[in-house]
Amino acid sequence: MKLVTSIDLSLSFKAYDVRGIVGESITAETVRAVGAAFVDVLGLSGQTVLVGGDMRPSSPEFAEAFADGAVTRGANVKMLGLISTDELYFACGTLEAAGVVFTASHNPAAYNGMKMAKAGAIPVSSDTGLYEIRDAAQSYLDSGVEIPSISEGPHGTIEHIDVLADYSAYLRDLVDLSGIRPLKVVVDAANGMGGMTTPAVLGDTILPALPLEIVPMYFELDGTFPNHPANPLEPENLRDLQAAVKEHGADIGLAFDGDADRCFVIDENGDPVSPSAITALVARREIARAKALGEETPVIIHNLITSRAVPELVEKDGGRAVVTRVGHSFIKAVMAAEGAVFGGEHSAHYYFRDFFNADTGMLAAMHVLAALGAQDQPLSQLADEYEPYVASGEINSEVQDKESAVSRVLDACLGQDVTVESMDGTTVSAVDGSFWFNLRPSNTEPFLRFNGEAKDRETMERVRDQVLAVVRNEG
Repeated sequence: MKLVTSIDLSLSFKAYDVRGIVGESITAETVRAVGAAFVDVLGLSGQTVLVGGDMRPSSPEFAEAFADGAVTRGANVKMLGLISTDELYFACGTLEAAGVVFTASHNPAAYNGMKMAKAGAIPVSSDTGLYEIRDAAQSYLDSGVEIPSISEGPHGTIEHIDVLADYSAYLRDLVDLSGIRPLKVVVDAANGMGGMTTPAVLGDTILPALPLEIVPMYFELDGTFPNHPANPLEPENLRDLQAAVKEHGADIGLAFDGDADRCFVIDENGDPVSPSAITALVARREIARAKALGEETPVIIHNLITSRAVPELVEKDGGRAVVTRVGHSFIKAVMAAEGAVFGGEHSAHYYFRDFFNADTGMLAAMHVLAALGAQDQPLSQLADEYEPYVASGEINSEVQDKESAVSRVLDACLGQDVTVESMDGTTVSAVDGSFWFNLRPSNTEPFLRFNGEAKDRETMERVRDQVLAVVRNEG
């Protein structure tokens, strides 16, 4: 089969993964070339490559195309079938093999993409081979000839395996939920992969029942997302879950994104619990567990725009907090370098040393259930301890000249008692600790992202409104 395409792979290859519109910037033909390049660049001829996909309509075809390209270059492919992204990380970690999952996470139905990992679940990003894979695949496509077989021997092999049961048992071993008080849990899977992993891990379809009453919402796997987008970062996508938690008198609500590597939490009143609060709660549990095993000063990773409550609690509990840039490849690299036990991001990605330094929404949810079920307070009261400050949330402003907008803000801050840092955008902090804010430019869109936090709502709103007015050149 000759490869004839005019598709420019740079349109779909991002810094951390691949995302594109099906039939336009990502096709079975391009995916087959990427499968071959994946083997070439990572030196996987004769080795195992894991291939799976989410519930999007194009994922099965793309998984087969990638496998075809990979075996042509000599890899032995294990097809994982339907998987969440954290199932891929589990498989890469336990089977010590590189792999790919076809998913576009929370993107709309027209999209699909790839998340790649090396053996041990080490991420493949722009710093660790992703762009080299892109360029090698582009060369195959541009040459217009069939991908050549390796000269050393025959094609690789393809076999099919299922890792869901082992994945579920692995998570159950990490967090024991068998002794908690009974909890009613509403789970909104948004027609994504959480609809498959939730019954397996938290239900009784594979393992013994837990003291959890699961109220399912949108568990049917459907990559057209007929109920609402699978992006719980947007408040409107949480409204069904919030209403259901109150309607059922539930103790907690959980919302997963499309590939189930992120989890958002709703309390019994239907109010969101901030990802920073979840980071602090899980950090406390992981610090205590690591100390009980003899670790003197467990390390916790958090990104720059996580609440200041996180490092404060970590230090109070005898851990060491390490700040890093936003982005999973940065977090995972620092996790490995520091030997960190846990890491959290404001976007509800949670990383665990015991899960190959990878992010998993399900394991984070289990920690929250364990903490809630081990005491009698409702979640709203439990979470209060971890949310001492008032946060703005992320606010985007469409700005063409982002650098000038930041300069205007810094000029407006002249004479104030503040400090300025330049890690991952620009962070301005009041010396008295009353507020801080960060301005971070998007790499792919004309947006300047504002995140801020203060000791009280009045201060947060004042700082937010003043900064955004300068950014947007208002008044």
